Parts: sequence; C-alpha cells; structure tokens
Amino acid sequence: MSALSPAVEEIQGLYGPFSFAEKLLQKIWLRRDFDGTLATATDGRRLHVGHPGKWNLLGGPDFRGARIRLGDGPELTGDIELHLRAADWVAHRHASDRAYDGVVLHVVLFPPEVGHVTRGAGGQAIPVVALLPWLHHDLEEFAAEEAVELLSGRTVARMPDELAALGEQELADLIASQAMKRWYQKVHYARLRVARLGWESACHHAALEILGYRFNRAPMLHVAARWALRDWAEGRAVPEEIYADQQGAWSLQGGRPANHPRTRLRQYAAWTQGCPAWPARLEGWAAQLTAGESFGTGTRAVRRTNGLTARRSWVAAEICAGALGGTRLDTLVCDGFLPLLAAVAGRSDAPWQGLWYHWFAGDFPPLVSRGLRQLGVFQGAARPACQGSAQGLLGWLLEREIRG
Repeated sequence: MSALSPAVEEIQGLYGPFSFAEKLLQKIWLRRDFDGTLATATDGRRLHVGHPGKWNLLGGPDFRGARIRLGDGPELTGDIELHLRAADWVAHRHASDRAYDGVVLHVVLFPPEVGHVTRGAGGQAIPVVALLPWLHHDLEEFAAEEAVELLSGRTVARMPDELAALGEQELADLIASQAMKRWYQKVHYARLRVARLGWESACHHAALEILGYRFNRAPMLHVAARWALRDWAEGRAVPEEIYADQQGAWSLQGGRPANHPRTRLRQYAAWTQGCPAWPARLEGWAAQLTAGESFGTGTRAVRRTNGLTARRSWVAAEICAGALGGTRLDTLVCDGFLPLLAAVAGRSDAPWQGLWYHWFAGDFPPLVSRGLRQLGVFQGAARPACQGSAQGLLGWLLEREIRG
C-alpha cells in the first residue's frame, strides 16, 4: 500500500463510467469474493487460499500473514500486495523497499501483459494472480454493492433538496426511470450467471448468495460452489458441518438473529429437501406469467388485479417449501427469481418488469424506505411500499455514489 497508488480507476459501465477503488479490490480479496475453485496464477498454477491474511491499513503490504498454496506446492505463509494493475509494483518501487521482502503473492485486478513478471528484491519472481476472470460479479455490480454498504450505514434526516423540490409527476418519472435501469442491470447480471453456470446452478448460487444478506454473500457463494443443489436435496450438505467448515469466513456483526448464517443454512436445507427440484418448479411458475396480464401503474390496483398476495404465498409454499418468508423472500423473488427468469426467456419486458416493479419491497437500507415516506411516494395502504420505487430511489442514490 502506498500514498502514490492510483487507488481508483474509472471504468465504463452499462450506463456510463464508474469508479473502482483499490480498497474495494482489497475487500474482495479479504472476503474471497471470487471463484476459489478455478482461480489460477499467471503461470497456470491453481491458487488455494488457506487464509487471506490480516488486512494492513498502515504502510507496507496490504495483507500480513496470509497462507496460500500454488498448485501442488507447499503452503506459503507471508504477505500479499494488491494493485489494480501489475505495473503498479514497479511504479511504486516495492522491489527496493525492504517492507515488501515478505510478499509471496502479487494480486491484481486486471490481467497483466503476456510475459509480465513481478520481481522482488534480488530479482526473485513473485507469483501473480489476476482476479478479474474469477470474480463472482461484474465490476459495476461490486461498485454498486460497496455503495449500498455506505448508504446502509448512513443516517440523514431528509432526502436531498433536489428530490424534495420536484413535482409529484416529475419525481415519479425519475424514480421509474432509475428503477428500470436497476431492473435491466439485474437481468444483465442474471444472464451472465446463467451463461457461466447453467440454469440449475445459477438458481442455487443466487439463492444462497441472497440468503447470505450483505455481510455473508461471499462465504455463501463458496458454499454454493462446494455443495451442489443435489447435495442439499439428498441431505449430504449438513448445515452445522458447513457452518463449521467456513469458520472464520462468516461475518456476525450487525446482523439480526434471523440473518445468522447458521439459521440461513438450516432454512436452505429445509427448502431444498422439501422441494428438491425447485429451479424446475420456478420455470413452471414462469409459464403462468403471460404477457397479457396487467402490470400497469398503481401498485395497489396492480396487486389486487393480479393477486400478488396469493402469488407471494404460492412462491413461499410451492417453490421455497415454506422455509422462507418475510422481506428475505421478497428480496429473493426480486433480486433472484424474476431476473433469472427474464434472462433465460431472453426478454426483460412485461410481464417480468411489471411484476418486479409492483412486488413487495423486501430488504433495503433504512435511508431508502424512510426517504420514500418523506417524499410521499409511500403513503400507507393508499401507496404501499413496492420493489420498483425502492429500487428507483436506491438507483438514484447509488448513481451519486459510484459515478460522482
């Protein structure tokens, strides 16, 4: 880590440029938010991470005391240095800085040029791993998730004046426009996931990731990769053993008891054993959603006309086997089920986006739900809280955070 580090790089996203910080790459390494079953060094050796090390926020290498193994070699204990680009090692003159003598792995975001070698003091080669090909998500999605964490910890009395000053229709149009951006992004990411994993595994990974909530997404994705859906359905994936196996990876701070990873693992076990073929049943639910259904404006009317309360109960019972309910079920439907269904259908228009927009709100930072009440968008039974409006305001706030 160095004061000379570029620290932030501007990257082109779906809707314009966004910033990706080196500190975010460090968080990704710390959480092991990449596919540990496939990650390899630039020399072709598989990377095995026993422990990512202790995050060093002072001078010197970014992580101390990591344990790694490359290929069939011995376990190495030492430091890890991270950069967005491999050339930063030379730019920051780490080879001549004795503080970096203990570095055993150079982790970068972008793959280096063919033939690149990172060299330490005395000219010895240091293995390089580029994480971009192995990340669980698109870079823009990581940046958005980081911004959500910042928003979740923020407490403000009121929404920005520029929103409060808008007329009712102007505000509604802005929120709807931002919501649609969020919807198309979710479908885009779902399409990438299905292409990479196939339908059943994509459903399995998405479900466990969403059950992990914000703090335990990465370890839940490790669980999904190690224990396939069939393992869960046939009882070979034992929640207590899985929880112990990932000991040290779980984050238990700031979460409600219902979001404890052990509780969520037990729920998924009950779900998959109660409905082993739930991804196939999810596809069957999609067949019930015809383009002729009315998912127009007005959440209260749409829910009554289309029986969304009954549909919600059906999803809970027939797809999730009664193991999941409340706001986490709504988040699962809107962040997982509907984008995945739209992705495999090859379309993101009605009925998908209308159903998604008017679905029940799910989990959001308090700033979002409070702000929508302040702005008069949510007003009790007359204007019930819905996914689309919450996503719209969240999207507007995130755009300010990640695009500046």
